Amino acid sequence: MEINMSEKHHLSAFLGSPLLGVAASYSDESSLDAKVYICGVDVRIDNSLRLSFTKGHQFQVNDKVTIHLDNRTGISEYDADLHVYRCSYKGLVTQIGVQAVVVTPMEFELWYGNRIALQYSTADYQHPTDERHEFELPITPLTSLPTSDFREVENKIGVLITRAVSQPHTTVLAFLSSEDDDIFLISLPKTFKSKLLKRDHKCYFAIDSRAVFTFTKQIEWNYTIIAADTYSIPKNHPLFEAIRDAFIQKNPWEVGFFSHPDIEMYHLKANKVICPHRR
Repeated sequence: MEINMSEKHHLSAFLGSPLLGVAASYSDESSLDAKVYICGVDVRIDNSLRLSFTKGHQFQVNDKVTIHLDNRTGISEYDADLHVYRCSYKGLVTQIGVQAVVVTPMEFELWYGNRIALQYSTADYQHPTDERHEFELPITPLTSLPTSDFREVENKIGVLITRAVSQPHTTVLAFLSSEDDDIFLISLPKTFKSKLLKRDHKCYFAIDSRAVFTFTKQIEWNYTIIAADTYSIPKNHPLFEAIRDAFIQKNPWEVGFFSHPDIEMYHLKANKVICPHRR
């Protein structure tokens, strides 16, 4: 597939290259069982991507894959508008090797703050229809405030992978984590990610430590991927205020979001953790 674009339409002009990515694909589309990787990403001139995996991969040609891309490497402080370029890139695996694959774009939107800086889709791409009903999330089983994970203080933002139909969806979010690998997030009910969590409460969360470690070390060992179930922490829950205060202490630019009347807090309870190295 040929993609002819002027330089201003190159993802690398906004994101740089190489960079770090979070890649997710379904092992079985009918069950939405996902495989999730931290990988190196080389952005090519036609906006295809070469993904590299130091420990190998399980992708096959024609797999649909979503790659989260952003340029926050080395950034540890943010503002409420999230002034970094970020992209949920939907693509198709077209070439495979032992430690690398090539992915051709199907659709992507590159965001900066609250605006789209660059977008692309193939002529035949259509957003899949999601006919699943939304359900009320169960209330968190927590009965006491867990101990915050001080190893993640400098990691302000992680990548949430939700189980959309056809292929996963990715987005960056500020988070609070505990020593027991609980993840706490906030969002608004009308967002795409929130709707997905209420259609399928299973999700993944990737913490890649790109703010504090070198490119090579991030890919090789310095990351955590959590497979989790999602619970709600309503505003009238006994732990809501304590978790809110700890969340704001770690992510002070998020304080304004808690004044929104519709803000929702989620608890991601880990059921599997991929963590090559605990520093």
